[in-house]
Amino acid sequence: MSLNLGVIVHESAKAHPDKTALILDPFRITYGQLDAFSNQIASFLQGKGIKKGDKVGLMLPNVPYFPMAYFGILKAGAMVVPMNVLLKAPEIAFYLRDSEAKVLITWGGFADEAMKGAAEAGVKDVYIAAAPGADGALPDGARPFAELLSGSPDFDMEATDADDTAVLLYTSGTTGKPKGAELTHFNLYMNCDVLGRLFGVLDDDISVAVLPLFHSYGMSSVMNVTLRYGGTLVLVPRFEVAALCKAIQDEKATVFSGVPTMYFALLHDPQVADYDLSSLRVCGAGGASMPGEVMTTFEKRFGVTILEGYGLSETSPTASFNRSQQDRKFLSIGKPIWGVEMKVFDENDQPLGAGKDHVGEIVIRGHNVMKGYFKKPEATAEAFKGGWFHSGDMGYADEDGFFYIVDRKKELIIRGGFNVYPREVEEVLYAHPAVQEAAVIGLPDERLGEEVAAVVSLKPGQEASEEDLIAFTKERVAAYKYPRSIRFVDSLPKGATGKILKKELKQQIGVASPS
Repeated sequence: MSLNLGVIVHESAKAHPDKTALILDPFRITYGQLDAFSNQIASFLQGKGIKKGDKVGLMLPNVPYFPMAYFGILKAGAMVVPMNVLLKAPEIAFYLRDSEAKVLITWGGFADEAMKGAAEAGVKDVYIAAAPGADGALPDGARPFAELLSGSPDFDMEATDADDTAVLLYTSGTTGKPKGAELTHFNLYMNCDVLGRLFGVLDDDISVAVLPLFHSYGMSSVMNVTLRYGGTLVLVPRFEVAALCKAIQDEKATVFSGVPTMYFALLHDPQVADYDLSSLRVCGAGGASMPGEVMTTFEKRFGVTILEGYGLSETSPTASFNRSQQDRKFLSIGKPIWGVEMKVFDENDQPLGAGKDHVGEIVIRGHNVMKGYFKKPEATAEAFKGGWFHSGDMGYADEDGFFYIVDRKKELIIRGGFNVYPREVEEVLYAHPAVQEAAVIGLPDERLGEEVAAVVSLKPGQEASEEDLIAFTKERVAAYKYPRSIRFVDSLPKGATGKILKKELKQQIGVASPS
């Protein structure tokens, strides 16, 4: 079956070419313009030798260049490799090298790190979009984004199969380097189509995109859903309470999706009282578990329902959702979306019954599940044991089919909706000459959900302060990953095999583990 995800923009442009698709005050881009701009980029990329199945790195904030480039890459038949804008040069180099990307498209504000990472990975074609008003100066070897728009606006979209990989989205477990989840055109089309129907999204909806578009939640559940149904996408490049509230008020936004920390901020920032948010008709929540008190207080104060869902990068991302104010259960992650099955398996991969006493690993299968990890056949086989994708999340289902998350099987830290993988940060700490052992853990945090912390033992005769180690780590990983506190101990608790026992470690330093 032939399918290219770029069709969602093309079809919306055919239906209403003069309707506003993107807003970044004061800029307005219509569907006709977005379709033409993405065609130009696709045409240019093919003219530069980008072929079907090639990969293009995309490292942009929430600005109109992102959807223009995203759909241009897809229309060319290439794969998008979304990259967090906070990545440092070594991380950028890994993503580009591992994905075998041939081109990187990035933002002027990240140009230095991007150019270093691209050079290390051997990627020579780097295109940089500059912020309006910037002086236009580019680093040596970089090309302006405007060149990408020199292709033909009448480009015929490359035919791709539904099962071809559209997006190579990097994710990670608690061990090893990040893995590229291969999300197909069919995965992503179905996820935005089904989720839009579930939310009742219409072409007169105005959705605020403050979640990063390089993240699966913002990319699929916000951008793709809105554009699939011909709505208007209001771009907010960075989460700031005043900027978000102003966007909702000025554009009369009807849909807002966020992570729990955003709702927490909206409840506690006095600036919110200066804005009218009454245009909102529905809010979505995901990325981390929503505290019940935050949900209840927000709904009461703003008179809008928050519908919480669940998913992973590997599931495009949505797997389950609370469907409406009438069809939901408080603190649940809802029911599987249409076309998706979820079960709870025990340690022997046998299905468990319903109820709180039957906690196991949540497993998933359906149109939303990736086709595998790029160049990782063993990891793919492990994740798909028995034909079900194993989420690594522990939970249970009740008698009505609603699912609940109770813990994480792996030691993933979720800080403000961003995944932090302890092994990655630990490896940086181990590179410090004074560090003998290190363990990275999540500490409870009222605002962020979890905060990154490290427990370290130093080599005999070596010295290093908390500030030294934080600064060392901060230089080598993205800003949301580095530990905000370091605790020093003589030695870390270990099991018989020498593995550091993080549960005992938390008890040792007085931090309660989830029950």
